[in-house]
Amino acid sequence: MRLSQKKIMAVLRQYGYRLTPQRRAIIKTVVLSQDHVTPAAIYDKLHQGQPNIGLVTIYRTLEILTRLGLICQVHAGGGHSYTISASGHHHHLICSGCGLVVDFAGQNLAGLEQRLSRETGFKIEDHLLEFVGLCQDCQRDGV
Repeated sequence: MRLSQKKIMAVLRQYGYRLTPQRRAIIKTVVLSQDHVTPAAIYDKLHQGQPNIGLVTIYRTLEILTRLGLICQVHAGGGHSYTISASGHHHHLICSGCGLVVDFAGQNLAGLEQRLSRETGFKIEDHLLEFVGLCQDCQRDGV
């Protein structure tokens, strides 16, 4: 279940963040996106209607939303894209050909996390798992 714009704004208010018109527009753009969205795509979408919005504002807002666990950041192809966090921890398959990002749930990672913690002495607080490869279309097209 994806978080709504209303829920995200409520959490921001709870943590004392101001809900500026720019921040509201960024949140709305991410929430309405059906896919992972880049900061540049958000800027392109918003800048014409709101010329006072800048990339720095977009990056700062995305960083806050990520830190609060409201959106999920994907580290793909040297850049970042974002999507509303799904309920439960999830991971990504990333196509190195076309950039497609597919979310998947990792139900059996708790045992791996515990084993790594035990073997290395790390107190693991969180994890990020991304597999990079070629999607079926790019394989078919010989990318």
